[in-house]
Amino acid sequence: MRHTSGFISPVHTRELNLLNAGLYSVPEAARLTRISIGKVRRWLKGYDFRSGTVVRHSDAVWQGEIKPIENKLALSFRDLLELRFVDAFIRAGVSWKTMRRAHSKAQEKLKTTHPFCSNRIFTDGRSILLRQGEEDSDEALINLATDQAEFSRVVEPFRKQLECSGNDIIWWPLGKRRQIIVDPRRNFGQPTVVKSGVPATALARSVKANASVDEVARWYEVQRDEVRDAVAFEESLAAAA
Repeated sequence: MRHTSGFISPVHTRELNLLNAGLYSVPEAARLTRISIGKVRRWLKGYDFRSGTVVRHSDAVWQGEIKPIENKLALSFRDLLELRFVDAFIRAGVSWKTMRRAHSKAQEKLKTTHPFCSNRIFTDGRSILLRQGEEDSDEALINLATDQAEFSRVVEPFRKQLECSGNDIIWWPLGKRRQIIVDPRRNFGQPTVVKSGVPATALARSVKANASVDEVARWYEVQRDEVRDAVAFEESLAAAA
């Protein structure tokens, strides 16, 4: 599927169709994005902190798409992608204050709740980042917004893993030549082998239980490369934990 220049439509209601939105607990989101559980909670829920003798509150960076389930925070697929992009900017040296303000401005200008996983962040969205960096005198964000090579270095590796068609997005965490996808329309967004639709964890755990790749392929009626990629994906997550 080709990439389009349109932006992801804003979510006007929090009553999503969970069959198409993806559904992740905080630990699952942390595991897939390789971002700590604490950060995931703070970015989507906000947190209290002490400044001298005063307790202050820092609001959530954006409103998650899914209402809490049994009072527990839940994330959608778009929340998952937004986490990855915010984390990439922070790791590039952008201050947390600037990142929060830039994200808010991008939401307003791009008219979407999740602006960083919008294709427009790579075009007109960059001017938003530049203006916010200049306003806050944040050299890291200014450099990112003005230097094409630097901007690409930070976001392109993850962008290449995304396949966009209109408002639909698929994430290929091992790259598009491998067999693992994260698609909110399949298995509630759990990592899945693309050809057969079997959850990657099921195949990887079967191999981990001392079955051979050939045996697991026969049991699940899948191809061997699907099993091998499922194992490789799970091993990559474990190595990053």
